[in-house]
Amino acid sequence: MRINKAIKVGVLGVTLFSSSFIFSQTTQDPIVEAIVKEGTANSQLKNYAFELMDVIGPRLVGTPQMMQAHNWVKDQYIAMGLEARNEEYGTWKGWERGTTQITMTSPRLKSLEGTQLAWSPATKKQGVEAEVVLLVDAKNTTEFNSWLSTIKGKFVMISMHQESGRPDYQWKEYATEESYTKMTVARTAASKAWSQRLKNTGFTEKELPKVLEDAGAAGVIKSSWSGVMGANKIFGTDTNKIPVVDLSLEDYGLLYRLAENGITPKVNINAQSKDLGTAKTYNTIAEFKGSEKADEYVVLSAHLDSWDGGTGATDNGTGIITMMEAVRILKTVLPNPKRTILIGNWGSEEQGLNGSRAFVADHPELHDKIQVVFNQDNGTGRIANISGQGFLHAYQYLSDWLYAVPTSFKQDLKTHFPGSPSGGGSDHVSFVSKGIPGFMLSSLSWGYGQYTWHTNRDTADKIVYDDIQNNAILIAILAYKASEQEELVSREKVVLPLNEKGERQQWPVSKGPKRKQE
Repeated sequence: MRINKAIKVGVLGVTLFSSSFIFSQTTQDPIVEAIVKEGTANSQLKNYAFELMDVIGPRLVGTPQMMQAHNWVKDQYIAMGLEARNEEYGTWKGWERGTTQITMTSPRLKSLEGTQLAWSPATKKQGVEAEVVLLVDAKNTTEFNSWLSTIKGKFVMISMHQESGRPDYQWKEYATEESYTKMTVARTAASKAWSQRLKNTGFTEKELPKVLEDAGAAGVIKSSWSGVMGANKIFGTDTNKIPVVDLSLEDYGLLYRLAENGITPKVNINAQSKDLGTAKTYNTIAEFKGSEKADEYVVLSAHLDSWDGGTGATDNGTGIITMMEAVRILKTVLPNPKRTILIGNWGSEEQGLNGSRAFVADHPELHDKIQVVFNQDNGTGRIANISGQGFLHAYQYLSDWLYAVPTSFKQDLKTHFPGSPSGGGSDHVSFVSKGIPGFMLSSLSWGYGQYTWHTNRDTADKIVYDDIQNNAILIAILAYKASEQEELVSREKVVLPLNEKGERQQWPVSKGPKRKQE
């Protein structure tokens, strides 16, 4: 799992120097000129985005929509003239989202904004109506266990109440200094108190739904506010019988205040979904075959799966369509690349980089044949940061390749060399941990962390097409230059610095994939 991928570059700070590529080239490669022309004049990004985000929709691992996305992506590559396949690597829980209708029926009638979490069990067709109660403020686990006997047939609220639904930047801009200080002190105290309330149950918020299910609750209500108006984080649940729903901050607050003040609200939750048993999991792999060094590879990497509160537009639909567009451009202007360009459209990144880890585990024969991996997975902004990931000579080959990129396509780009190897965050880690040069092409934020990362607002209208068009052209040039380089690049690693304990930091350990849901 990850957050703020757009800004977490070179976190360990092994940066010898940074540079901003703002110079102009005196000569231009005709292939680069053709890439720019094709990417500018004939962009297919909007068409790809429409089909993937609006028509297919969210791509939660184990759902029919995920399988539909695999097949659609594969067919698009085949239509380009590439070899493409769906590569099976495991299984996951099969599930399909249906409609969610949440209605407060007492003390008044009101439709509530919310949705069931991924893998939530369905209710009966008419829904389930029950009283709503707050998670008990128990002094200890004994008191909590005693309270569990009182919740049979009730909905239980398990998230902290947000006193203010205004984002912090509004408080800073408009409130008096005294008012802002008062709010932050109160919010900190409330957060601390709620954390203690959870701790006193003996369980985490993630574990509580199963505990409440076993105690006979009718369902669980939560609210994972992102910190900005209208956006909630939508994840999953592992209950087997009762629904778990996420409510908007506003409607969660309404129910909470009613319950807290002794006016017990009633809610009807009608959550329809389908348990589809077990589904196979895949990576979609496409190959633009090389010529004289066809057994060596330049890898374009992006994950196809998403959470399903929105439609996975910026996490990571934009990464997928950018890589699709980059290779489409290359196929149009570069009929015979020196090396094979392999596009990895990974499954189940959101559950632990499972798709890319499976690919690395299942293809040891490729490890020494991969020139470089370019990974894109952090929103819709222009690529602005590249870290050397601890590869000692990355500054040389990345700088050489970036030199070929026209200034207008890299004006925001900064590099950090040699950087330090990422231990998590996105699919490049699966390769870096094996000593394969893999680089995160990190983008400008556009409010990614709060507005769209795993939220119900991650939809196609958040895509900034000028920026991802810029990215597709830049990546196509980098892939072209990496493919044409005479020799495989150096994999020599930097000596990592000491940590706060005075111990030498170690290269991240390669982890295997989860091949089934546990």
